[in-house]
Amino acid sequence: MTNLHHLSAVELSAKIKSKEVSSLELTELYISRIEKLDDKVNSVVVRTFDQAIEDAKKADLAISKGEDLGPLHGLPMTIKESYVLKDQKTTWGMPEFKDNVASEDGLAVKRFRNAGAHFIGKTNVPLQLSDFQSYNEIYGTTGNPWNVTKTPGGSSGGSAAALAAGFTGLEAGSDIGGSIRNPAHYCGVYGHKPTYGIVPMSGHELVSDMPEGDLSVCGPLARSAEDLSVALNIMAGPYGREANGWKLDLHEPNFKELKDLKVAVWATDELAPVSQEISDRAIMVGETLSKLGSTVSFDARPNFDKELAAINYQTLLNSVMSMALPPEEVQKIQNIVNELDENDMSFEAVTARSSVLPHREWLRANIYRESLKIAWNQFFESWDILICPQQATTAFDHDHRKFSERTLQVNNEEQPYFQQIFWAGMIVNSHLPSTVFPTGPSNDGLPIGLQAVSGCYKDRSTIKFASLIANEIGGFIPPPDFA
Repeated sequence: MTNLHHLSAVELSAKIKSKEVSSLELTELYISRIEKLDDKVNSVVVRTFDQAIEDAKKADLAISKGEDLGPLHGLPMTIKESYVLKDQKTTWGMPEFKDNVASEDGLAVKRFRNAGAHFIGKTNVPLQLSDFQSYNEIYGTTGNPWNVTKTPGGSSGGSAAALAAGFTGLEAGSDIGGSIRNPAHYCGVYGHKPTYGIVPMSGHELVSDMPEGDLSVCGPLARSAEDLSVALNIMAGPYGREANGWKLDLHEPNFKELKDLKVAVWATDELAPVSQEISDRAIMVGETLSKLGSTVSFDARPNFDKELAAINYQTLLNSVMSMALPPEEVQKIQNIVNELDENDMSFEAVTARSSVLPHREWLRANIYRESLKIAWNQFFESWDILICPQQATTAFDHDHRKFSERTLQVNNEEQPYFQQIFWAGMIVNSHLPSTVFPTGPSNDGLPIGLQAVSGCYKDRSTIKFASLIANEIGGFIPPPDFA
């Protein structure tokens, strides 16, 4: 039987409302577990325990009066450090922002509070939210609850680790290169990268009143697909001046059972090979679906040049990531670009060019991206769901060397560290929704998660698929040392 601390948010909220457990009891349970066990993981790096206790008492008082505060009534949760929480620091792991204290809650925090939840803390991130690992000078290194010598992923690594360890009821992260999805994969939890634009980025920021950026999205992480659905309903939808002109209307899935689906499986690729076990796991899911009556193809692919698509994503991604570079650094990179052969399309060359990209060139890259979006749209006219890897391997050892010095061992071959971003990038670049769902441990005892992808605004379809497939292959499993 699953212990209380590892139940889903939906189950926990139901128990609070039925008075099987009080919000205070649950909040104290999570606080106790964090105090006893988080020194091994270092996931909840900002702790708001006193306020959480008071908020829990208020939630219990509301229950005694017959009041319903919302779908997450009385639920204690944590949230990624990059979100704005009143009276707490938001640093993104950057020492220069160590005194950046918020005067009020950000939008996402307000929406979760309005749904009945309260906060016991914030979870760790990498420097500038820019790594598949989660460590920084301010808060230190976060380990994976399945093996603390391994990465929990990044940049929402603390989020996924806290969920897996049973330190929180729900989480929210952000994703521009897999930052929700790779921690979900590494830690064996669920993560949903929404369709671009449906969840406001306000309140996930170092400086207030920033405009929506390219590529990046906010979304939930959880221990069940049902929790993702509830959390997405809370987080999504316009706010402020946008709410004057449009409302979100995500359609329900057009399928009820797995046998109703047409599913394409993209198990690996020569541009970014994944480990044999991860490829086999994707094939296993496809074969399971086929046995259930789904129409399954292991060869169907969208109609575009994969290499050019990868370069396009790298170009647009680095345009975002280099936005805050100081002028002297920009000039250094420009000097390198000036010496490049125009035919050099190596990773390093593309990264350099995109870091100093003129706006007219960005517009051209965006036009090419539109062709990718059209190709994906045509693909999803024939296929309901695409199953593909999220990362090349299971969680790897902590590696804090310079990016240029890091590599991964994939099928006993050395692979560039960022080559695996191919899988996350082709999805986020075309603004598609993706739900990472757990498929069980690997032979080395570490979780394997896969992506379920669909067409733009079909977020409910990928989440429902993740819910249905759990009935066939299993869902979240607690790490043995944190059960």
